[in-house]
Amino acid sequence: MAVNEFSQLKRYLDTQIIGQPALTQALLIAILADGHLLVEGPPGLAKTRAVNALAKGIEGSFQRVQFTPDLLPADVTGTDIYRQQTSEFVFEKGPLFHNLILADEINRAPAKVQSALLEAMAERQITVGKNTYPLSDLFMVMATQNPLEQEGTYPLPEAQLDRFLLHLNIDYPQAENELAILRLTRGEALEQEVVSFKPISQNTLFAARKSVLSLHLAEPLEQYLVQLIIATREATKLDDTLASWIEFGASPRATIALDKCARAHAWLHEREFVTPEDIQAVIHDVLRHRIILSYEAQADGISKDDVVSRIVELVPVP
Repeated sequence: MAVNEFSQLKRYLDTQIIGQPALTQALLIAILADGHLLVEGPPGLAKTRAVNALAKGIEGSFQRVQFTPDLLPADVTGTDIYRQQTSEFVFEKGPLFHNLILADEINRAPAKVQSALLEAMAERQITVGKNTYPLSDLFMVMATQNPLEQEGTYPLPEAQLDRFLLHLNIDYPQAENELAILRLTRGEALEQEVVSFKPISQNTLFAARKSVLSLHLAEPLEQYLVQLIIATREATKLDDTLASWIEFGASPRATIALDKCARAHAWLHEREFVTPEDIQAVIHDVLRHRIILSYEAQADGISKDDVVSRIVELVPVP
């Protein structure tokens, strides 16, 4: 059964990315829901290693792109190269034509490069000149942002953030996990035996995605899911204080994302139906980048997670 293979993959990822269970779960939810992941956290927290480990766990190619201020759109999409021998232009594919992409420090690239990447994420195709090239059916981007530095960065516009299925915040591991990380890296440096994992085929992954979409979601829970999103736009109907915190609410894309992620969460936990707990488990990562706080909320130190938690408290569970 495919779910057993993904359970084994989760255990494998947890042996490679120690102390970040939320990150490994978000990776699996994103790959099952056919979406992209934005990860924000200090440097050195195995963000690159996480995508690399996922690529080893699933049949597919992996490419890391280090975003810098001098990067050009052609550096990620590819470009037409003139061949003097044949007197014609030949398209040379860029790194986006791989299956799993790590866009490292995406906020360091200028707007044109960000737009080229986000267009590929949304349309699953790349246009160069007069030609359009489709991307692989298995195409996932994990972008990272470093919150510690603001100099020389180009923050992603709020509207473009909406292209990401999930936005995950990660923090430093606990002391016992850091000790395990030290021992793992020492063992790898000494070329000691490393945990191996038989990669999941792409056909198995596509079959799992269909199983996720066909998971039962009762109509009352559909209504509950929609009301959670509507609450970000019509907060005055729930609470005046909550309404004062929100400048702009989430788009219908958030409804679709919450549905997919809740189904994937339930499927990974081997349930045949979605529960309110599945929706609540993923709602923070789904809405964290889709709500724009008011100036009043920012001045009072209210975070987006505080807003989402308040919405979950106020919207009645069926």
